[in-house]
Amino acid sequence: MSGPLPDDPTAVRHRQNQGQESVKRSTASIPKIKPVKSARSNSNAMIIKYGSLLLLVGQMVGLVLLMRYSRTRHGNDGELYLASTAVFMMEVMKFCLCLGVVFYQGDCSIPALRSELYKHVWASPHDLIKLCVPSFLYTIQNNLLYLALTNLDAASYQVLYQLKILTTAIFSATMLGRRFSATKWASLVILTCGVAIVEISGTSDSDALENKDQNRFVGLVAVISAACTSGFSGVYFEKILKGSEVTLWIRNIQMGLFSIAIAFVTAIVEDSAQISQKGFFVGYSPIVVTVITVQAVGGLIVAVVVKYADNVLKVFASSFSILLSCLISALAFDFRPNKSFLVGASLVLMSTVMYSKPSKKLPRDVLPTVQHGTRKTSLVL
Repeated sequence: MSGPLPDDPTAVRHRQNQGQESVKRSTASIPKIKPVKSARSNSNAMIIKYGSLLLLVGQMVGLVLLMRYSRTRHGNDGELYLASTAVFMMEVMKFCLCLGVVFYQGDCSIPALRSELYKHVWASPHDLIKLCVPSFLYTIQNNLLYLALTNLDAASYQVLYQLKILTTAIFSATMLGRRFSATKWASLVILTCGVAIVEISGTSDSDALENKDQNRFVGLVAVISAACTSGFSGVYFEKILKGSEVTLWIRNIQMGLFSIAIAFVTAIVEDSAQISQKGFFVGYSPIVVTVITVQAVGGLIVAVVVKYADNVLKVFASSFSILLSCLISALAFDFRPNKSFLVGASLVLMSTVMYSKPSKKLPRDVLPTVQHGTRKTSLVL
């Protein structure tokens, strides 16, 4: 007995087409479900995004203005506090803060904290040796910033310190082999011209005019040196620790060991006579303690939240901080910018925007970004 005859190929294809059309009609009648975004999640994202912007601006402007105020107003005893001791106390405060965070992340367990410290400090001597250079540079940089704001008004300092964009770009090109487009090189030239015009303008606030001990040239040298140390240390940090999985807090603890020691030695070498005669905390006041706290806590907070802000907001924060510093300096310190200062500051702002534009042809040509686990951000701000 013969089996069933095979179907005609034409009939098979006809049935398949009918089945597909039936499926299409049935699925077409089913309403499509669109993904619904939670209004609350969008609201939280916006709060984080613009909260980061406000925090960036507040940290950049607040620290500079507070530091300038503290360096032009003597303490209750009529003495000016020692910048070297302030840097030392800031490093100690930052170190203790990071220890507290690591302790909290370990469920407040002493054995867990001890294990983390042993793993990343005692058992990682090579990482610690690599961190000696940036630790030293960051300590020197902090001392230079105090020296700069002792001799420069806050607005001029904010504009001149944008030279760190230039130094970071130069060190990135020489040490990391980054390539830059013609637009970015042009922005660096404009930046240099703008900074030069601001310096030539000679604009200063009332405190600089009243205090003959302030030297604008010394402030300029301090800012340029700080910009160089900032650019080199950031690029060096990125080069030796790229791809590291160590957390931000552990990295700060590692660097804090050297930074505290270096800051203490610096204070003894520079101000041993005054410390022995007047004490370690001479000239300290609530405003000085506020400056130290803002410098210690502010940098860590910005390093954590800066990842939530896109590049446009970062550039806006940098530009807005310069404008806000000029405005507050005019109101609080009787700062009166002349035409040369305004032209130079405008060139600096324009160069910052130009440099921050992404390059389509050179994917490696980007702003230095925040590396996970770094103590300082190499982000150009």
